[in-house]
Amino acid sequence: MRVALLGPVRVLDDTDSPVDVRGARLRMLAARLALAGGAPVPADTLVADLWGTRPPADAAGALHALVYRLRRALGGAGTVESAGTAYRLAVDPPDVDAYRFEDLVARAGREPRQASELLGQALRLWRGPALADVGEAPFAAAAAARLDELRVAAVEDRFEAELLAGRHGEILADLEAATREHPLRERLAGLRMRALHAAGRQSEALAVYEQVRTTLAGELGVDPGKDLREAHLAVVRGEVSRAAPGRLPARLTTFVGRDDELALLAELLERSRLVTVAGPGGAGKTRLAVEAMSRKPRDRTWFVPLTDDDVPGAILGVLSSPDAPRPTRADPVDRVAELLGGGPATLILDNAEQVAEAVARYATRLLERLPRLTILVTSRESLDVVGEALCRLRPLAPPAAARLFLDRARAVRPGLELDEAGVADICRRLDGLPLALELAAARLRSMDAGALAAGLDDWFRLLSSGNRGAQPRQRTLHAVIDWSWNLLDEEERTLARRLSVFPGTFGVTAAERICADRSVPPSDVAYVLGSLVDKSIIELESGRYRMLRTIRDFADRELGPDRAAVREAYVAHFAALAAEHDPLLRGERQDAALTVFESEYDNLVHALHLALAGGAAGPAVALLGPLYWYWNTVHHDARDVSFVARLLELGDALPADARAAFTAVHLLSGSAEPEAGAVRAVIEDCLRTEASRRFPILLVMILPGGYLSGLDDLVAREIAQIRARPDRWARGCTYLAEGFAAYDRGDWRTVEACCEQAVREFEAAGDRLMTAMTLGGSARVYSLRGEHEHAIAAYERGVALIRRTDPSHLLALALERMRGGDLPGARRDVDEATRAAHEYGQSHLVAQCLVVLADWQRRAGDPGGCERTLAELEELTGTDAALGTAVEGQLVAVRIANLLATGDASGARALLPRAVRAWLSYRDGAPAAQALAAILLLEGDPAGAATALGMSQVIRGTYDHGDPELRALAGELASRLGEAAYREAFDAGAALPREDALDRLTSQAPPGR
Repeated sequence: MRVALLGPVRVLDDTDSPVDVRGARLRMLAARLALAGGAPVPADTLVADLWGTRPPADAAGALHALVYRLRRALGGAGTVESAGTAYRLAVDPPDVDAYRFEDLVARAGREPRQASELLGQALRLWRGPALADVGEAPFAAAAAARLDELRVAAVEDRFEAELLAGRHGEILADLEAATREHPLRERLAGLRMRALHAAGRQSEALAVYEQVRTTLAGELGVDPGKDLREAHLAVVRGEVSRAAPGRLPARLTTFVGRDDELALLAELLERSRLVTVAGPGGAGKTRLAVEAMSRKPRDRTWFVPLTDDDVPGAILGVLSSPDAPRPTRADPVDRVAELLGGGPATLILDNAEQVAEAVARYATRLLERLPRLTILVTSRESLDVVGEALCRLRPLAPPAAARLFLDRARAVRPGLELDEAGVADICRRLDGLPLALELAAARLRSMDAGALAAGLDDWFRLLSSGNRGAQPRQRTLHAVIDWSWNLLDEEERTLARRLSVFPGTFGVTAAERICADRSVPPSDVAYVLGSLVDKSIIELESGRYRMLRTIRDFADRELGPDRAAVREAYVAHFAALAAEHDPLLRGERQDAALTVFESEYDNLVHALHLALAGGAAGPAVALLGPLYWYWNTVHHDARDVSFVARLLELGDALPADARAAFTAVHLLSGSAEPEAGAVRAVIEDCLRTEASRRFPILLVMILPGGYLSGLDDLVAREIAQIRARPDRWARGCTYLAEGFAAYDRGDWRTVEACCEQAVREFEAAGDRLMTAMTLGGSARVYSLRGEHEHAIAAYERGVALIRRTDPSHLLALALERMRGGDLPGARRDVDEATRAAHEYGQSHLVAQCLVVLADWQRRAGDPGGCERTLAELEELTGTDAALGTAVEGQLVAVRIANLLATGDASGARALLPRAVRAWLSYRDGAPAAQALAAILLLEGDPAGAATALGMSQVIRGTYDHGDPELRALAGELASRLGEAAYREAFDAGAALPREDALDRLTSQAPPGR
């Protein structure tokens, strides 16, 4: 299906045959949905856009009827999809002519032939005024005005492209017609003046100016703008001419990304006469400068590649031509000034880093001599002269880097399809550096993407061939970096080599303590760092430094004999930092400690890698202790288990308490259920060495496990010892542990009491994170009793304590709002959690968000949306077994509920074994029993369903009085059976011993059924 909006509204099927969409209001709806480009449009927005301030009495019903009619006209329900309370037209943006028009205009660029061709294609899409036959719709006037303005701008861009290509004679007639149609458009008038002057008709060009000036004064009471006045003055002076060929390098590839930098550069060129584009080698400085000048052409622009100290000689060589006037002055600067003359002119001085002082000197003299001259410099460092404006060029952002890589890859292998995640990984490993991305894409001529990614482990060798048409120093990535490296002095090279030990960002203090010695004293480090920033070897952002991976790998190869000493200093520094902030993670200075761990995370983990690789047991323990706590409370890292295993490989080199603690962690965090004897031995070892005092994570891991393994005596002794101490945080852990154990027994009175006491202890200790987590336990108790206001208040208090957007806590709050009937509030929480999860970039958080979103869609009456979200979730977990296991229970529960909502009892029954196994692995079979009850009701067994509800009570230890869907199910069962029979069947399930209820639940859903 295609939709045409640039003229009367038309819908075409896949054979390009018109679809009969009868009725103005129906075409309005089709047009409004098409303008969204396939995105959902909320129902209330559609009502306002179709009926304005006077909607029908039953606006929702009228809209639904209109949607139904449109679906019939277009060929079925799938053509207009429901998305919650919104509707979307099943059409992609390229299939809507308005979107295709804007895309062609955006891709046109300023290379004259390409721009003329693409703009011509764009303008040929128009069949008359936009939205011509639905103009009375409230939304149409603004949309049509916007599109018509874009159309006139595209007409102007096409005229300018033709003018730059020297085809002024061919466009004069069309220009005259366009200026008659739009007499107040000054840009059209200026283009017509330039075309007339280029054709030798100066007097007519001046007459055009007078005509526009008179019209503006008479109709608007204003004078012509700056651009038109300058065009008039240029015609009077005889300065307007066609752009000479060859002044800017021809662009051989499309320009991708850098929109923000282009806008900044255009702004700087408007207000400054000396602008430097500075950035690391391979960042695309030259291409950006050429693109900027091509997009806003100036009649007198010259591109000057610099190769040696003779800057005036290089400029003279470019300015020289057979018809250029012969200079009369001997001084090179005077000769350049004579050739440039007094009119507006722009020089692009490219690759100025190797002659920065000479460029600074001669550029200053030229700018003083020629007040209408602009100089645009590209360099790996700034010129540091008065009046210089700097456009700092950084690596491409991930989306732009991916677009560039894909564009270049498809140029060498048309039709190539690449995995999005694989492309993102390649771009990340190459720092988003345009040259590196282009060289890597070129390698796809002879290898597939998997081999390319594997080869990036030695990217110097992989990217050793490049563009033979480039300067030698720009042909390979190694040559580019080597060129920059050789411009450094010895002190700069020494510090840069040592800074390669940092995998991410770092502060000046760390650089001083790790990299300084006699050759680079601590007092010099900050100054040398500043110099490396100026020379684009180091990046500075938000007070922290970073070396691009490509440069870091080069510098690391240069490190040589210093490597061992630098790494040892690095490990020692960050081990001390971790040990210093470890106790602060659980007290009143928690915020400050978390900030340190967040900002130094890459360094702490890298230091741990190095310590383990080097067998440095002391630093490794100092790092892993607080990091493991951080991973379990704030920042999940899937490598945690492997780090613990690697630490234990150090064996007797570890201190006794560390060996006991991490042996326990390794045993209790494994996927398999440990043997009771092994658990007893390791816990006894921990108690003997008092490991929990040094590694507090053990208090949360070991104590609940004791009740599950017959170790009550050991646990009770440890709890008594801890509560005798003044450490309130540790005491809070004991109550939390007792609460976990009570939860396993179904003892909810004890759960409630322990949560309340733990909250008091953690609050007194100043630990916000543990307080928030424990408030979640209290909220769960309230929720099961049906006290939703209290539960929501506890969750909201926990969210506020985190002081940052925490997806897990927000999702718990969203689920409680759903149980309390607040679907809009729940959706806001889900959306906020989803944004945060994507910002964190952690797949387990994204998966949790998808589960809750699917549940929300189901409860909101959108089973199709729920199923699509669950399919997206299964795709996400398909390649990550651990992630799939983590969300299996919630995923299956939502899917079963969705199937039951559509009456599919057999589909739900088929999934029940998965649900039982998943929930029993979480030590909570009650949700599976509740699902069984709903299935049995649909299968025609209301008595069995009531018994299953009773089983859910005994399995959990309490009935879930807060679930509105469970209340509805119980009401339906009581209605069918009668109150007395319902109560009898329910009590039969509730009277079972807990183990018998679990056995009966398992027998209802045997494996493989």
